[in-house]
Amino acid sequence: MKIALHWKILIGLVLGLLFGFLMKSLNAQVFVVDWIKPFGTIFINLLKMIAVPLIVVSLITGLADLQDISKLSKLGGRTVALYLFTTFMAVSTGLILANIISPGKYIKEESRIALLENFAGEASQKIQIAESQKNLGPLQPLLDLVPDNIFGALSNNGSMLQVILFVILIGIGLILIEPHKAKPVVDFFKGMNDVILKIIDLIMLMAPIGVFALMAALIVEIPDFTVLQALLVYAFTVVLGLGLMTLVVYPTLLKIFTKISIKNFFKALSPAQILAFSTSSSAATLPVTMERVIEHVGVEEEVASFVLPLGATVNMDGTSLYQAVAAIFIAQAFSMDLSFGQQAMIVLTATMASIGTAAVPSAGMVMLVIILGQAGIPEAGLALIFAIDRPLDMFRTITNVTSDATVATIVANSVGKLHDPKPVDWDESYKH
Repeated sequence: MKIALHWKILIGLVLGLLFGFLMKSLNAQVFVVDWIKPFGTIFINLLKMIAVPLIVVSLITGLADLQDISKLSKLGGRTVALYLFTTFMAVSTGLILANIISPGKYIKEESRIALLENFAGEASQKIQIAESQKNLGPLQPLLDLVPDNIFGALSNNGSMLQVILFVILIGIGLILIEPHKAKPVVDFFKGMNDVILKIIDLIMLMAPIGVFALMAALIVEIPDFTVLQALLVYAFTVVLGLGLMTLVVYPTLLKIFTKISIKNFFKALSPAQILAFSTSSSAATLPVTMERVIEHVGVEEEVASFVLPLGATVNMDGTSLYQAVAAIFIAQAFSMDLSFGQQAMIVLTATMASIGTAAVPSAGMVMLVIILGQAGIPEAGLALIFAIDRPLDMFRTITNVTSDATVATIVANSVGKLHDPKPVDWDESYKH
């Protein structure tokens, strides 16, 4: 019996967790880090390796197929508007839940002191990065958008927005020149696109092993479980908010703006969601997200190749929701009552920050420092949430990826580019 890809990945995930617990109980953490974790790192590196080439070739072919610059502006306007709307919804959901549940009031004084002491070093590093960002000026995100060397941008996954800008210019150039001159270039990139999609198929054959290694390493590397107990209510609040966005808000938007089956949508996206959970990286998951959305959801390539890479860098609903909950949690832990105006500023800052700081390393934590400073909350409170940040990062990446796919589907439907899916088996790539 043939097992579907998402079940294989899920089995690898569960076995990895169990193996990690076993190795931790046997004090064999070093064995896992030295001999198991590298396979997970190799798998993530393979996905990251193919991400930029995939963006370049798929976006060029997609834009060239538009054949009209006005279609590009319509596509871009709707994409940005939807991304801002879903981010606003995420931040608002996080704030409402944090105010209702009040997770900061459940943390005991001794736990607060212990967490502040244990993670003060990591917190100070993020604060320093945030301070350096503050001193760069209000238009720095605009400056960061334009590369001074495209080959330097192509060699750095953190410069994805710069790559997208450059590739959009190439696509516009192909639209504007005579069709017979553009055709050889477009044909080359279409051929390369097919090759890269097949490479992704081959990489995905390693997915269950890679996920097993990542989960085993996660379990042996997270802090002692007694430290995490103090943060369970905070973690519950974040996960509840992420669950509402993923299982309520996005399906509702799909129901309103498309006729797609919600069940089929989540079935199609499940391998990308499990990988997002395992890798904690929207960028690393991007190749899989694109393939699932194009082949299994039915979004045409010219839409998916524009909307999804942009979303992987600027649309961070899960991160924005976590920032809102974390800000309220830290304020409550310090017995601070935030006014409506301060909370409104958190909504505005977190919504705009999801785009403005996408290229910053550790963007979520760095932006949280800026949000805390904006609301007058002690920035040192960042140390309170470090212990549980890694597991929560896995959950919020699922939300980020689901949001990207939802927006791509809605935008595709609005411009008549959503059709019946044409799924391709993952192992077809090596049968020929």
